[in-house]
Amino acid sequence: MTTGKSVPVAVQLYSLRHFSSDFATQIATVAEMGYPGVELVGLSMPAEEARDILAQHGVKAVSAHVSIQAMREDIDKVMNFHQVIGNSYLIVPAPPQDVREANTVDAWVGLARELAELGRRCIDADLRIGYHNHWWEMAEIDGKRVVDWMMEETSPDYLFLEPDLAWVTKGGADAEAILKQYTGRCPRVHVKDLAAAGQNEDQMGLADVGYGTLNWDVLLPAARAAGAEWYVVEHDLPKDPPASVQRSLEFLRSKSTLLG
Repeated sequence: MTTGKSVPVAVQLYSLRHFSSDFATQIATVAEMGYPGVELVGLSMPAEEARDILAQHGVKAVSAHVSIQAMREDIDKVMNFHQVIGNSYLIVPAPPQDVREANTVDAWVGLARELAELGRRCIDADLRIGYHNHWWEMAEIDGKRVVDWMMEETSPDYLFLEPDLAWVTKGGADAEAILKQYTGRCPRVHVKDLAAAGQNEDQMGLADVGYGTLNWDVLLPAARAAGAEWYVVEHDLPKDPPASVQRSLEFLRSKSTLLG
């Protein structure tokens, strides 16, 4: 039996980038669908303007994907921006190219330690730093998965993991096992689905949530048990972005016994 607090559903706005590049249009669209929260990406407008658009539509910024380059250049500027809009979770969405190209334990652990140091600096501002995986981090180096090197070499106080369940699965790992392994370290979980082999190849092999191959009857309660405070819907390349994120939300609502 599923017990405990309900987990709300947000959407990563990257899913809507080919629908509209206008932030106000994106927020109005997801608000009308019934999404209470969004995960931001690539905002270039003044923080006060973004804050007011979110407030106008009753939508909360629950997290944001922020490049490590932006954090390196001016972490204080990044922190101030997100404090104004009321977001406390800053997530690096991918490693720098040099880390991927090197693909060594030292490179990945070095990245993780840099992120954790940024996380340490953010603590006093009530902000947290996280890392969002792709499939690359599920590969093993020297007998251990990259994600494990990164997480085990850093403190949970300063670096959390945003597991992307589709990419975990594509990388050959067991998504349920990853969630269990990092219980207490996953406040945001990317809810994304993989199409069956050979399908949706023009959509990066992805599917709307509930219309692919992942077992959500297992993964939704596992994510909540791991400490998920928000499920974040994402589809990287949908044919019809608004229809895709709406179908995903409707599916998740149909699983309300697993959400709450």
